[in-house]
Amino acid sequence: MRRVYLDYSATTPVKKIVLDEMIPYFTEKFGNPSSLYELGASAKTDLNISREKVAKLIGASEREIYFTSCGTEADNWAVIGSARLKKKYGNHIITTKIEHHAILHSCEYLEKNGYEVTYIGVDEKGIVNLKELEDAITSNTILISIMFANNEIGTIQPIKEIGEIAKKHNILFHTDAVQAVGNVDINVKELGVDMLSMSAHKIYGPKGIGALYIRKGLILPSYMNGGAQENKRRAGTENLAGIVGFGKAAELAKEGLDEHIKKITSLRNYFIKEVLDKIPNVYVNGDLEKRLPGNANLTFEFIEGEALLLYLDMNGISVSTGSACSSASLVPSHVLDAIGIPVEKIHGSLRFSIGDFTTKEDLDYTVEVLIKVVDKLRSISSVSNEKGW
Repeated sequence: MRRVYLDYSATTPVKKIVLDEMIPYFTEKFGNPSSLYELGASAKTDLNISREKVAKLIGASEREIYFTSCGTEADNWAVIGSARLKKKYGNHIITTKIEHHAILHSCEYLEKNGYEVTYIGVDEKGIVNLKELEDAITSNTILISIMFANNEIGTIQPIKEIGEIAKKHNILFHTDAVQAVGNVDINVKELGVDMLSMSAHKIYGPKGIGALYIRKGLILPSYMNGGAQENKRRAGTENLAGIVGFGKAAELAKEGLDEHIKKITSLRNYFIKEVLDKIPNVYVNGDLEKRLPGNANLTFEFIEGEALLLYLDMNGISVSTGSACSSASLVPSHVLDAIGIPVEKIHGSLRFSIGDFTTKEDLDYTVEVLIKVVDKLRSISSVSNEKGW
């Protein structure tokens, strides 16, 4: 059976060249970067080289990159660390209704500890209203945290404009760029962000390693306590093999970014057109232009997305009903709810995400299967029968 992976937003495979770069750090280059002898010093040098590669991907300085275990930790550190840092200046945070749960749950935690959080809405395409954002600012606002690109519908936010608003009001600005890094050209200096979260396994690197960009001059409190690693900001022996893999993946992403965006965008547009042309009552969620290159979030009316996902899986096709972090939950997508999709249509939505190893033949096969499966599911659906299907 043909296998087609269309869930690159959930995770990406480690590229062979990245794995090859990592392997020596499990064996002969296994030294602890904190050790003073040659094996440790060599490890420290390689760690800093990798830090520089990650920094270059987003236009930062290597001293502004702090490695974490994942994007979720980076998000938690940015939000909770900012709240602790600025506590004496205020207790108000602004975020959006469509953030990843790493942000939403961090904000919920802070609300239980005396902070106030404003969750601003988005329009039907998932884009923040800048006036609503600025109107939400109070004299107690200490942080704005808005994701760069949404993990479910792929919508890209006006990050530079948000950064300008934050700077105008002297408020810290964090962006969760886990989905955007490696898929969008990012320069933190031009965008005016103070903190930015990222993760290696979204850019063909290993799982278990992420990073938080912290602008030079911003002394964010430590989130992990212990040793003096990561410039005394994040304790714990560094995941050297993971960091080296992250560095190589970042280097490859930087070198091939333009080609990657062009190729993936073309495949995505082809796939969306094929589906819309050949299957009735399907529509795209999110903005068609301000969108991650590989994201296609589609609603198939009159059927259950979970059933469609399982039938696709039986035909060798891997897709998602939304965020992989929430796949075990039957609660309707908070993102689709926020952009005004009715509950019954939310349950008929799937996220297809295209990546570097996707081919046109993969997409043609997926469309062929979709035509058959959608027709089958609609034929047995009570809702579709009521509509005359």
